[in-house]
Amino acid sequence: MILEELSKLKTHPTADELYVIVREKLPKISLGTVYRNLDQLSAAGTIRKLEIAGKQKRFDGQVNRHYHIRCTKCDCVEDIPDEEMTEIDRKLSEIIESMQFEGYRLELNGKCSKCSRKR
Repeated sequence: MILEELSKLKTHPTADELYVIVREKLPKISLGTVYRNLDQLSAAGTIRKLEIAGKQKRFDGQVNRHYHIRCTKCDCVEDIPDEEMTEIDRKLSEIIESMQFEGYRLELNGKCSKCSRKR
């Protein structure tokens, strides 16, 4: 149920936010169960855990390579359209191959689409 609900979302929820959603369908589920399952799903590579120092972890049901922008105003996380990152992705992939890195994580910071529309 946790994975199912996370997969429906585009909002990259925190464990607490996902707990509220899942609890509507499974009223007896505990917050600890949600946290444990999210950690296990993340460790297995089934979901992505988005971590940044000093911020609450967020979770993403999409595991394909894509990038995020974290809003500096409301702290939400949004996907960045792939077409906007194609050249950066190509360059980073070349660096990884030439230097034998195992991977990378890139997160941009700025205002989300909602906050950038507000004045």
